[in-house]
Amino acid sequence: MLALANISGYHGLMTSPSRREQILAAAAELFAQHGFHGVGIDDIGAAVGVSGPALYRHFRNKDAILGEMLTGISQKLLDGGTARASAAATPADALSELVAFHTDFALGNPALITVQERNLANLRDEDRRQVRALQRRYVEVWVRAIRDAVPGVSEERARACAHAVFGLINSTPHTRYLDRAELTGLLADLALGALHAAR
Repeated sequence: MLALANISGYHGLMTSPSRREQILAAAAELFAQHGFHGVGIDDIGAAVGVSGPALYRHFRNKDAILGEMLTGISQKLLDGGTARASAAATPADALSELVAFHTDFALGNPALITVQERNLANLRDEDRRQVRALQRRYVEVWVRAIRDAVPGVSEERARACAHAVFGLINSTPHTRYLDRAELTGLLADLALGALHAAR
């Protein structure tokens, strides 16, 4: 039986998550710890207190769990990033808001970030196409914000900067050197400093 560290940290869920949300949270933790192929339906079921076959009332199979998980992450990032950037008063504020939003998501959902980075190839073709399309749209939100806030940056350079900042932020939730508040501030400073250095 695979161990599950903690499903209560699944960021963004309601206080009383539905059974479907509990399954997604448990699967995210298990996939992050043991890899997609190292986790079985019975392991996910045990983590939420049901038999493996009972999960089929909610998901067709393990592939469907991964598909919904990664599609959901990508949609949440796109929706949240778009909303934060659109509500900002200035281009500089929009860029700061995007950095803050992505940092908060990554620090609050380290298992989801790990699963997203490692499992795109394990998705079914239809799910992979959908996730990639959502990810491209999220990158474009960043590209617009970077070009508006950092004059003279080309579209290609802005896109490279966005991916570099994702790499910085997404790799950092696993550090144990700083508490969350300190790490949040450090990541914001580093990310914004790197983006403004791109001019």
